[in-house]
Amino acid sequence: MNPGVAQERGRISAVLAHRTSHAVGKVERSASDTIPKLLLRRAREQGESIAIREKDYGIWLSYSWKAYLENVKKFALGLAALGLKRGDKLSVIGDNRPQGYWAQVAALCLGAIPVPLYQDAIEKELEYIIEHSGARFVVAEDQEQVDKMLALKEKVPSMEWIIYDDPRGLRNYRQPFIKSFTAVQELGLEFERDHPGFFEQEVEKGTPDDVALIPYTSGTTGNPKGVVLTHANLLTNVRLLLRGEQYLPSDQLMAYLPMAWIGDSIFSMIMLFEVGFTVNCPEAASTVMRDMREIGPTVMFCPPRIWENILTSIQVKMEDASWIKRKMFLYFVDVAKRVADCRLARRKVPLWLRLLHALGELLVYAPLRDNLGMGKIRYAYTAGAALGPEVFQFYRSIGVNLKQVYGLTESSAMCTFQPDDDVKLDTVGIPAAEVDIRVSEGGEVLIRSPGIFQGYYRNPEATSEALVGGWLHTGDAGIVDRDGHLKIIDRAKDVSTLADGTIFAPQYIENKLKFSPYIKEAVTVGQGREWVAAMINIDMEAVGNWAERRSIGYTSYTDLSQKPQVYELIHNEVRKVNASLWAEEQLRKAQIRRFLILHKELDPDDAEITRTRKLRRRFIAQKYADLIEALYSDREGVDVEAKVTYEDGRTAVIRAHLKIRDVEVLQ
Repeated sequence: MNPGVAQERGRISAVLAHRTSHAVGKVERSASDTIPKLLLRRAREQGESIAIREKDYGIWLSYSWKAYLENVKKFALGLAALGLKRGDKLSVIGDNRPQGYWAQVAALCLGAIPVPLYQDAIEKELEYIIEHSGARFVVAEDQEQVDKMLALKEKVPSMEWIIYDDPRGLRNYRQPFIKSFTAVQELGLEFERDHPGFFEQEVEKGTPDDVALIPYTSGTTGNPKGVVLTHANLLTNVRLLLRGEQYLPSDQLMAYLPMAWIGDSIFSMIMLFEVGFTVNCPEAASTVMRDMREIGPTVMFCPPRIWENILTSIQVKMEDASWIKRKMFLYFVDVAKRVADCRLARRKVPLWLRLLHALGELLVYAPLRDNLGMGKIRYAYTAGAALGPEVFQFYRSIGVNLKQVYGLTESSAMCTFQPDDDVKLDTVGIPAAEVDIRVSEGGEVLIRSPGIFQGYYRNPEATSEALVGGWLHTGDAGIVDRDGHLKIIDRAKDVSTLADGTIFAPQYIENKLKFSPYIKEAVTVGQGREWVAAMINIDMEAVGNWAERRSIGYTSYTDLSQKPQVYELIHNEVRKVNASLWAEEQLRKAQIRRFLILHKELDPDDAEITRTRKLRRRFIAQKYADLIEALYSDREGVDVEAKVTYEDGRTAVIRAHLKIRDVEVLQ
């Protein structure tokens, strides 16, 4: 282990002490100590203000706080009429829609527990979570999701009711256990006539220690685990974060991340109720960028893959632009990076550079932000996985206040943040108020805070491994720098060394590779080996666009990925990464010596990555063991035959010959 790293770990507690001193006392409990009580308060205080919007058929439909509460109340009473009891589980699956959020809050009003599901999950994944959680009710957005639930009905006896929202395209279902969202709300109106005051009484029964949410982890090492979070966990964590970040009721947020991801729950429900801003649901995944331009959000929260995809789309468009526009863009982006470097290092920006930057703001940065729908952004965050410093720097250099934060589902999401005046490219910031962070002797990041979960649902063994003496063992390897900033290196189990002792952090190298617009995903290997090798996924859109401009024909992803010209393109991108690694003394020997381009994209349906696009390294190492061994041989290629699984459960076999390419390393 690097001596400098060991020294940093040894003095962790002392460094963090002054950073957590801003936490004064515990967050006070109030009458709004549960999520439903907080909703009632918002409806009283901001009744006619817009709480949530959705775009449908090209038109934005707005719902006030008063309407939000009315819809929640009607649906909650309808659920009560169908037999929902305190402690029951209700699952929600579909795109971001007001009805999906109303259903979760309605369940909370009755003391039931939401269990959100990933909308693109395959049948096997859904079966496990619904069966494991014991969900009695499932709210499905449309025909696609209803059909998934119908296929599971006989396999999962705990599922009693399927409630759909969007009737478009629905078959003429006659099963008595299928009801529409509006039909359930009509039942609620009837129930209220017979049970006046029932809703308010049930809300009042709620306590901060009641379970408020059971999101399931992405399952990088096995089956997903249900994370038990209380009202106190979620509300306290949000209130502590608000000591460091200043949100306003006038803020606008786009809700387009999976409802099953804790980040969406925190912002689109908990933070929404606490601050009283407006959440906006786009019409479809394909219209997000266009809808963003219409709304002009002030707060944005995305995992790295979204920021990487947006940057790729910018780079692809610049490739198609005229020569003068392309040159102007590259020149002023370089100017912006120089200014950003000075500001991050707290150095004075030279006058000539300030003048060029002002010109760039007029000609490039402001128009680009407006085109991306980020012209009004006050806070932009990335979390869920590491974001390459190059990608991070790009957004900050064009004037987007992008900040890296850190947290887990088990910590109620964010537990570190970067203050506006203290942002670093390679860290995830400082601990939020009342959050303690330390690093174990083995280099693992440990967290203690009011947001730490109660345990894994029906999994005491995993709970005892993750929670030890009140400290959450995150599984991430990290250090703390001299300013008290936490730096995440990689997953603790993935950080290792090459045969000569050189530190090998695969995720760090992979992020450098993914800065290229032509590389969508990468897997680096090298633990205990003499050098590093890589398996790469090309970005179909970017490389396809590149190939078309050069009149290179192709028929499929597999065909395009194995073109000699594409190998040359990726070879040059890998060489750039090696040059970057050479500039870091500790990583010079971790340069990539050989690579191949995979015949297919890594896919959650094939269990190669999670729904949040985290690599399942153990599974990949087993599935592609032959490819890895070929990379470390003297072979120039390898034949593959792989089975792929489509969303509807169909499978197909892909056969291909993958070339293996050597890469020069800097000496």
